[in-house]
Amino acid sequence: MQHSPTTGGLRVERSTPFIQLQDAGRFGVRHLGVTQSGALDWISMYWANWLLGNPLGAAVLEITLGNLNLLCEQDACLALAGADLGASLDGQPLAPWRSFNVRQGQQLKFAQPRHGARAYLAAPGGFDAPSVLGSCASMAREELGGLQGNGKPLATGERLTWRGTGLRQRSLDERLIPVFTPSPRLHLVMGAQIGDFSGQSLFDVFNSAWKIDSRSDRMGMRLLGPRLHCRRSSMVSEGIPLGAVQVPPDGQPIALLNDRQTIGGYPRLGALTPQAVARLAQCLPGEELRLAPVQQESAQDSHLRLLNQWRPG
Repeated sequence: MQHSPTTGGLRVERSTPFIQLQDAGRFGVRHLGVTQSGALDWISMYWANWLLGNPLGAAVLEITLGNLNLLCEQDACLALAGADLGASLDGQPLAPWRSFNVRQGQQLKFAQPRHGARAYLAAPGGFDAPSVLGSCASMAREELGGLQGNGKPLATGERLTWRGTGLRQRSLDERLIPVFTPSPRLHLVMGAQIGDFSGQSLFDVFNSAWKIDSRSDRMGMRLLGPRLHCRRSSMVSEGIPLGAVQVPPDGQPIALLNDRQTIGGYPRLGALTPQAVARLAQCLPGEELRLAPVQQESAQDSHLRLLNQWRPG
């Protein structure tokens, strides 16, 4: 599927396979074997869109690990949230969590991670892209979404366009800016198979530091630490929610993310909360984290309080 962009916008002069268009995700199609995709750090995506008065789930550019150069082909107001990837505008440092004006001919560049892993760039009204199964979220494995509708990442020479005007610029109260502290504690809602793990394994889950494996991507983050043991040798495959923490036979957990498979047959410790998933998305390979149990009701209350930040009035 080809998409015919409007004139002007941002021209891609340098990119990597880790830079994609994402939105709030693709829902209502998992019975077809199609996963949700969407922005991994949905909180940063929300703030980037909020800064411009966009719908919170509007299409943004998810910039993972930097190494992106964009040429501004028209005057505009953009917004940036999430990781500090050493962004600059015509060589001047550009901090995240703010909206900013660009002029035609300026160079917008992202270097390498300084703090966090993923930055989110928003444009007025959201970036233009075709909707595929209700979303423009990029999903390379299933060849869905993205700028051309085929799931491919952003490529050199492509143009990003938008149709909004960006008249509703906002500033973000510093007290609301997420803090990516080292060794984060990620809340886990325990699942149905939690009782099948040995007592020692359950102790290790919540009392050990887990390191992010380099074999991690948008499908899932592998966690390295004590080997966990489960008494259940096999189980019927079942639906996999966002943030599910599976334990395969090697005993090393995998936190499943937006590009996960729709079903799985490994036992699960439970699922990370949506806030924990967003925080995990900002962890780099080699970083450490800890898991902390949380009651479902408490997790729901916390999630609703977070969503209240974006409610009108």
